[in-house]
Amino acid sequence: MHLAIVLMAKGFSHSSFLVLVIISLSISYSEQLQSSQVQTLLRIQHLLNFPSVLSSWNNETDFCNTEPSPSLTVVCYDESITQLHIIGNKGVPPLPRNFSIDSFFTTLVRIPSLKVLTLVSLGLWGPLPGKISRLSSLEILNISSNFLYSNIPQEMSILTNLQTLILDDNMFSGQLPDWLSSLSLLAVLSLKTNSLNGSLPESLGSLETLRVLALSHNNFFGEVPDLGSLTSLQVLDLEDNSLGPQFPHLGNKLVTLILRKNKFSSGIPDEVSTYYQLQKLDISFNRFVGPFPPSLLSLPSITYLSIAGNRFTGMLFDNLSCNSELEFVDLSSNLLIGKLPNCFESSSKDRVVLYAGNCLTTGDKTQHGFSFCRNEALAVGILPHRRKSERASKVVLGLSISGGIIGGITLVGLAFVIVRRVHLKKTKGKPQPRLIAVHASTGYTSKLSSEASKVSPVWYVSQAMKIGALGVPSYRTFSLEELEAATDNFDTSTFLAEGSHGQMYRGQLKDGSVVAIRCLKMKRSHGTQNYMHHIEFISKLRHRHLVSALGHCFECNLDDSSVIRLFLIFEYVPNGTLRSWISERRARRTLTWTQRIAAAIGVAKGIEFLHTGIVPGVFSNSLKITDVLLDQNLVAKISSYNLPLLSENMEKVGTQNSSGRSKELNTARVKHEEKSDVYDFGVILLEIILGRPLNSRIEVDIVRDELQRIIAADDAARRGIVDPAIQNAYSDESLKTMMEICIRCLLKDPEVRPSIEDVLWNLQFAAQVQDAWRGDSQSSEGSPVSYFQTPRQQLTIQ
Repeated sequence: MHLAIVLMAKGFSHSSFLVLVIISLSISYSEQLQSSQVQTLLRIQHLLNFPSVLSSWNNETDFCNTEPSPSLTVVCYDESITQLHIIGNKGVPPLPRNFSIDSFFTTLVRIPSLKVLTLVSLGLWGPLPGKISRLSSLEILNISSNFLYSNIPQEMSILTNLQTLILDDNMFSGQLPDWLSSLSLLAVLSLKTNSLNGSLPESLGSLETLRVLALSHNNFFGEVPDLGSLTSLQVLDLEDNSLGPQFPHLGNKLVTLILRKNKFSSGIPDEVSTYYQLQKLDISFNRFVGPFPPSLLSLPSITYLSIAGNRFTGMLFDNLSCNSELEFVDLSSNLLIGKLPNCFESSSKDRVVLYAGNCLTTGDKTQHGFSFCRNEALAVGILPHRRKSERASKVVLGLSISGGIIGGITLVGLAFVIVRRVHLKKTKGKPQPRLIAVHASTGYTSKLSSEASKVSPVWYVSQAMKIGALGVPSYRTFSLEELEAATDNFDTSTFLAEGSHGQMYRGQLKDGSVVAIRCLKMKRSHGTQNYMHHIEFISKLRHRHLVSALGHCFECNLDDSSVIRLFLIFEYVPNGTLRSWISERRARRTLTWTQRIAAAIGVAKGIEFLHTGIVPGVFSNSLKITDVLLDQNLVAKISSYNLPLLSENMEKVGTQNSSGRSKELNTARVKHEEKSDVYDFGVILLEIILGRPLNSRIEVDIVRDELQRIIAADDAARRGIVDPAIQNAYSDESLKTMMEICIRCLLKDPEVRPSIEDVLWNLQFAAQVQDAWRGDSQSSEGSPVSYFQTPRQQLTIQ
């Protein structure tokens, strides 16, 4: 009232007074709304366990006016939050056990005005709650790189404003929901790297606004539905499923088409040659047959083309034309004949051309003879083209061939009887080996699986750990002929090493991949069924930080089917041991402190998988730093772990461990063996810190005690013991964290050593502190190359 009198006194009109009152009330209401959303954001910070990316949030934060960053952005409109982007550190572990995904989304839906929501690499775990559908204004949703599992909730079907849905790198299971067709505005659907299965719904073909469809690295099977009506579709990525056999019907505006590693077994339809906007085509490692269309090389936009690992036929000519922008071509492992096109030898320094494993007249050893491609083409039913003159004489030719075949069979039969009798006299009493191919893992027949289950425990890989096996090639059975071809009949030039667990050879498969082959001579006579539970076990030990087995091969006696030799085929890791990058300093190479932490995290994750990722776990692995190998991206892989099959004592092969000890004693034994691996890991950490090898347990104890003394000393004392190669290149807090966990791993009493989960948590903390000190946001384990990127290397023609 007093305000009204003052305003009237100054000549304000009644209408002006009403406007001011409304504005005043509006400001008051906005402040209340903003305060409510502040509390919601701070509650989200608490539920996410105060991640470093949200460390700047507090009650005084002006959320609507904070400077956006690549990892954190809040956008407001009319004092309401419309966009929320939170991106954590890549590789972050799941949130603690007390985290509730339901409570988190109950809090989140208190911001109903959200149109864009990004929650990436935050450790979220649990089934995605259906209450997310309360965010009815959502247009873009990205919850990738978390640990979400179970089905995609049906309640999301009412989010009719949704234009982008990205749920990559989680553990979603079940079938692709048919209700996706109700999202009529959907332009981007990306569900890569999950555990989705079943066939793709026909309703996908009705999403007319779809521009990107990425379903790679799942378990889909069957035919791809008709997507010809998706006239806006530019990216289709179906890599690493079991889709096929027919080439999908698609629109002609595609820019990226990836069908790699599926079960397509048809030919390439003619309309692919009209995909004038196509830049990347990867149909490698399928079962495609029929002629390869050379016109694909000259598509006006093509820059990346891979047809490797199929059964394409046809003749190449030196005068074929290529797109001048073509950067990568892989024609390897097909049935192509003729000459290498001259355009492959372009002056472009960035072009990569691969063509090994065909029958081209290149004059090098990477090619088969002409007859190989002809015979293989006939074997898969690809018949050569007949001329009309040949058809006219086919009756006469058929009669001639028939007569020749009858006469030939008679002569061959007589010769076979004579040779067989002579051969039997020479080899009487001497058993001959034969090859028995037995599939492991998902390749087991029901009979083999039931036989194996009678003599072995059931191995179980936890769902949470399956994500760690991403990128590891599938397990399969190899033939002896494959292994002999890969090693040039096990030539001495391919020999790598020999130990108590057999001989190791380096081999190169037909597809160009390099493998390590361990040859085990069986000391006792057992049939293949006695080894199948070991094979099943080995096939499940698959993780990014293990040198994983890719397959096996049995060589057996002809008479009693007992196994003579067992071949285990492993990944080949080319970059040497971790010690060679830490202590030996070959070619003056060494790892930075950040890279050393990343390697330690990799080893710890490998141990964690061995202990908890597979049930029952694998303990007493006797780990040494020389057992840790680095791949081409410096990712650490444990190469030697406790496989019972490699044990010297094979008397109990095929039998269960039923010693009769009590459950309590067995639990105590497992706990002791677990802490034994933790001690061995502590020794590896010690060498990572010191940069020099430790030759005895006594020396380890001495250095551990020295670390114990200087851990509380000043910075100079700690730096005095660290590897000089990395001086002044690390955070002191990161170093202290590494030293502290190392000391705890090396404690004499196994009971007080930390668990491997505790070790891993501390290592990840050390990595985060180091990254913050360096001022960069790179992942401590490196960032994978996007599937849209093309390798850029100097021209290499093989």
